[in-house]
Amino acid sequence: MIKIALTGNLGSGKSTVAEIFSVLGVPVYHADQEAKKFLFQKEVVDQLVDTFGEDILTTDRTIDRKKLASIVFKNKAALEFLNGIIHPLVRKDLYQWMEENKQHAYVVQEAAILFESGFYRDFDKIIVVACPVEMAIQRVMLRDGVSESDVLSRMKNQWPQEEKIKRADFVIHNDGNRLVIPQVLEIHRTLSRK
Repeated sequence: MIKIALTGNLGSGKSTVAEIFSVLGVPVYHADQEAKKFLFQKEVVDQLVDTFGEDILTTDRTIDRKKLASIVFKNKAALEFLNGIIHPLVRKDLYQWMEENKQHAYVVQEAAILFESGFYRDFDKIIVVACPVEMAIQRVMLRDGVSESDVLSRMKNQWPQEEKIKRADFVIHNDGNRLVIPQVLEIHRTLSRK
């Protein structure tokens, strides 16, 4: 089984690309979605409340992700603290998931901060989804209903796209000029042959 990482900066369209792989029958692990479920574990909630205070809780005593995001995306140390709690849990969960899917030719893990977390070292091949920054900003503003400054604040926690492209084995251009599906199909054919 080949371990593939799929990444790209905020608004690049990596979730859409991941969905295409899923439609092709490839198991896809959505690291960012999976990470959110760990925010409901009591020990995680307790650690976050100890550090960030009761203000990050909703009325039913769960983590208010918007409040937590407003803290960590403006404070690098806070973001590192959060990632230090969540990333080991995601990594353990991913490896269990890979074991359950080892009969496939390849599996894909979709993750936004693959390089930033150092997690890229755990994979055989890396796919980067790339698009113009202005296009990504507009997509995120529309999708999340946030301001341009909020998007830029989140983006500054990610490596520049050019750095990710340099380290990629495959690049999918999601720029509105090139069709995405044929690019994914070409990668799928390549990985299925190995």
